[in-house]
Amino acid sequence: MAANTFLKPEVIANASVGLLERELVLSNLVWTNHGLDFTGAKNDTVSLRIPARTAARTLAWRANRDATDGSGDVVLDNLAEDSISVSLDTDVYSAVPVTDEEMTLDITDFGSQILDPQVRAVAAYLDNKVASMITGATYVSPITYTVGTDDTTSPDILSKITGARKQLNTNDVPQENRTLLVGANFEERLLNAGNLLDVSQSGSDGALREATIGRLRGFTVVVSNAIDPDDAYAFVPSAFILATRAPVIPQGATFGASASHAGYAMRWIRDYDASKLRDRSIVNAYAGTRVVLDQDVPGIPDITKTLKRAVKLTPAGA
Repeated sequence: MAANTFLKPEVIANASVGLLERELVLSNLVWTNHGLDFTGAKNDTVSLRIPARTAARTLAWRANRDATDGSGDVVLDNLAEDSISVSLDTDVYSAVPVTDEEMTLDITDFGSQILDPQVRAVAAYLDNKVASMITGATYVSPITYTVGTDDTTSPDILSKITGARKQLNTNDVPQENRTLLVGANFEERLLNAGNLLDVSQSGSDGALREATIGRLRGFTVVVSNAIDPDDAYAFVPSAFILATRAPVIPQGATFGASASHAGYAMRWIRDYDASKLRDRSIVNAYAGTRVVLDQDVPGIPDITKTLKRAVKLTPAGA
């Protein structure tokens, strides 16, 4: 294996220049790890309960309870709860060897030079996994918009966002925590269209605050390079599930710790390989994703299920 490449400390200033990497924000937008316990779960799978829904009925006022036509009888409706399963199916890791020579002569800050790039790599993989779940889902009625002649504006983009809101409203999706996740080109067209409410002083933390460009039509608008630049997705967190677990720290490891980065739980272990005279730094996490589908007809089991909590917006002809 080729050795790591580190700049000698005497030829660089004691400062670093940030890498050109996208912000990792997707874990903050989806449903994550709320009470999911995979311990002892068969096939590393747990089921989440989706509450039953039913509709109220009316009884004729002062109805004759003894009427032979049944007009005075109460109609009983059965409740049928639904469930959705989520499985841990991915073990993502970053493993880096560090020789004695590198530790002695090259590395001045193990955290920033070794551990930070590893943690970032694992988090980026998980961010991509969430992006693949969102972009790979099957959307019942995608909304198409018209691209302007100069490719920077779209004359009907605001009305199409209103259409996405209508779809969610029609599907009885909660008004709270609605997100409009947009690609870079969609963001430009949206900014040119105007009407965004500035939320730069919002209470969101870190990368999510920087990626949030405003409020519009009841959505918090967030930009990400993890999706197609021309597309946008309107959804609530419960439309997409992300489960992550930090593996147990083995007793044989010299050092181990569990932590999170960009909202992703992960484990770091470090030990020494005496046969190779080098340290080993390993960061890894278990993860699984699932798109939430709802029944088309509430209360009837085994009926067709579709994605009702999210809407896709894409250019016409794409």
